[in-house]
Amino acid sequence: MSEKTFATAINCMDGRVQLPVIYWMQKKYDTAYIDMITEAGPTKFLLEGSEEQLDAVKTKINISTDNHGSNVVAVVGHHNCAGNPVDREVKEGQIKQSVDLVKSWDFGVEVIGLYVNDQWEVEVVVE
Repeated sequence: MSEKTFATAINCMDGRVQLPVIYWMQKKYDTAYIDMITEAGPTKFLLEGSEEQLDAVKTKINISTDNHGSNVVAVVGHHNCAGNPVDREVKEGQIKQSVDLVKSWDFGVEVIGLYVNDQWEVEVVVE
């Protein structure tokens, strides 16, 4: 595992999803560190947030990509989210829309969508 590389996750603040996402991204991208940008219900936050809130997320992504050299951003939704309590189908649709939004910000990095299921396993929604 490279000790000098980073990846980025826009993830829920829910502590149950932190480690599964970190471990999955470390393995998938052969990277040591995952910069976490957390919000309660991150897909809802991205899709319904104010311009000021989204600018704050963009600033954090920029720090991760420019200063840490991250070349991938994951947008994560999960089972049993208190901040965005919708069913899996709706959540997966929000993940897809959120990935499109983050891609539109044109950071020049890979943007993927992940779902953490009821077994706390990471599944790819958008690659």
